[in-house]
Amino acid sequence: MLHRHIRTAFAAMTLTTLTACATSPGPAASAAGAASPAYPSVERGPVVDDYHGTRVADPYRWMEDPAAPATREFVRAQNALAQPWLESLPQRERIKQRLTQLWNYERVGLPRVKGGKYFFTRNDGTQNQSVLYVADSLQASPRVLFDPNSASRDATVALARYEPSPDGSIVAYSLSDGGTDWEIWKFRRVADGVDLPDELRFVKFQGLSWATDASGVYYSRYPARPGDAARGDDQGQPVVHFHKLGEPQSADRTVYKVTDHPRRTPSATVSDDGHWLFVSLFDGYRANGIDVIDLRDPAARPRRLFGDWDARYDIIGSEGDTAFVQTTNAAPRSRIIAVDLKDPAPARWREVVPQQDIALDGANFVGGKIIATYVKDARGIARVFDRNGAPLGEVASPGLGTVAGFGGSAKDTETFFAYTDYLTPGRVMRLDLATQAVSTWREPKIAGDTSPYVTEQVFYTSKDGTRVPMFITRRKDLVKTGDTPTMLYGYGGFNVSLTPSFSPTVFAWLEMGGIYAVANLRGGGEYGDAWHEAGTKLKKQNVFDDFIAAAEFLVRDGWTKPARLAMSGRSNGGLLVGATLLQRPDLFAAALPGVGVLDMLRYHTASANARQWSSDYGLSEDPAEFRALYAYSPVHNVKPGTCYPATLVTTADRDDRVVPWNSYKFAAELQRSQGCAKPVLLRVETRAGHGAGKPTWMQIEDFADQWAFAAKFIGLGAD
Repeated sequence: MLHRHIRTAFAAMTLTTLTACATSPGPAASAAGAASPAYPSVERGPVVDDYHGTRVADPYRWMEDPAAPATREFVRAQNALAQPWLESLPQRERIKQRLTQLWNYERVGLPRVKGGKYFFTRNDGTQNQSVLYVADSLQASPRVLFDPNSASRDATVALARYEPSPDGSIVAYSLSDGGTDWEIWKFRRVADGVDLPDELRFVKFQGLSWATDASGVYYSRYPARPGDAARGDDQGQPVVHFHKLGEPQSADRTVYKVTDHPRRTPSATVSDDGHWLFVSLFDGYRANGIDVIDLRDPAARPRRLFGDWDARYDIIGSEGDTAFVQTTNAAPRSRIIAVDLKDPAPARWREVVPQQDIALDGANFVGGKIIATYVKDARGIARVFDRNGAPLGEVASPGLGTVAGFGGSAKDTETFFAYTDYLTPGRVMRLDLATQAVSTWREPKIAGDTSPYVTEQVFYTSKDGTRVPMFITRRKDLVKTGDTPTMLYGYGGFNVSLTPSFSPTVFAWLEMGGIYAVANLRGGGEYGDAWHEAGTKLKKQNVFDDFIAAAEFLVRDGWTKPARLAMSGRSNGGLLVGATLLQRPDLFAAALPGVGVLDMLRYHTASANARQWSSDYGLSEDPAEFRALYAYSPVHNVKPGTCYPATLVTTADRDDRVVPWNSYKFAAELQRSQGCAKPVLLRVETRAGHGAGKPTWMQIEDFADQWAFAAKFIGLGAD
């Protein structure tokens, strides 16, 4: 978001127009073996802000205008430095070739069953984008319904989401062009693959929900940008509309509009029986609200279902007038309650699945049963309960990894889930809801042997005594010499649990001879709300302390040493890497902060979505939160003359989630201040965004650069 909602009232500020002069890199800058790159010169402007009496310079404020000639020249000059430098690395081509081989395996999405038809995505391994298929049964030959690979010459138009109608006759699908989070929804007849004339724009981060008669869809739409009616305004507040098929979007009916708060984002879902419209209100990651509309009554007005903003509430399904709700109300590790939609008073709530001793990560009401997915020490477990909460056993799983999925409706007889771990590519499993028998539907094979490797879980102690789990994946025959090149990865935010999952990039790293370690830091959801809260706002430093302690454990326990240790993270994890490399430059030889949130005093000004991250980060407008943010903000804590690890900052010019000026500012300041010959490079991908929908070729190029860069500076593989 960062993950799914990683979503301000824009603090309008006058941008000082500056000219950034950039010099062309000389011969020394284009060679990976050079003592020190010749960095482009970057103009520093006079902008200074006053935060509660503290004056803070922002010399790169001009970078916040992506279309300005100065910003474009900055990006051009940085890529002109980084690209030849990275391409000259001795292992890069070999890594790229191996990644290309490893990425060539079948990847299949979870089937969605509507009207007796099975819809799913599939990539044969050689395709840049996954293709949408439909089949009349699990055994029938599927046919292509939509192939995004032909939508653009560079394969950067991606299928973002799809939603079949209840009768399976039409599929709504959305496209993302060039990595943007903005989506364009289209509608296609399943029988002949012909698109209807309908098209929905100004949609971002949200799916849509069909009326049960397939007459149209409910969806959330942003307003048009002031002065530019062709573009959506992500500083604005979405409104729920109903689009009737066959009519223009301009005729869409307003269904729900937030009138009592400037930032809450509504999204609507129709109940399986079509009786209810649930409108969830999002404003951060700690609490939400839900309103409900009775669709059987044309004159019905929204009624408040959950409005105290005291916990998180998620409708997992309904049956008649009863809604099943996952909530953290009176349950920091979450529980499931049943609520009478006609009389939702808290006194009448019925607890169905009580809070357990492990964290409830998600739940679904499907086939009249509740399937709850738990996280136990960062590993996934799925348990089945009847509608009254009686336990029916655990779902059989192939191993101790991640289980996810279990979608469907209240009347389904089957559901599907995926299993993966660090050494197992995602398998698609079928669960028979009558017998709870599990079978494998798709099991991919990769061009490599995972048997020489093993994942083990360890626990270490953080700075304040907190016990933190970490996964270490390595060769089985590895001997602890304290000298093995190691990559440490982390995230630590937004209630996200880092459970094991397979990636061709990780397996390539293992084949190169490296260790891959993942620390389950506070700020995540591995142990419920308390674990999440302990890594937020004034306590955010705990996350960095946990990550530092993970690195210290790897050294102390004999796995590696600082000269052989690299770290990586993306988005909120990019912040993690940026803050850590500044606080402990002595502990790492290389750092890979990707698409990071790095200017913590102004991150929230980029969009309404970004401002909602303040539930984790806080806001610089608040005096106490400002002090906490200013203490670790990567852009503001670079110390001139310090020898920082070799650092490759990566971002994309079309990232409209974590806008790229976070990375631009950080890279410019780090280059200016670096106190030794270790390089600081900025790699800016064009026609790409935050990561979703990135074509395979682009991902391979990206990681070939990152892995070759890290390998050079921690001594992984032969030069």
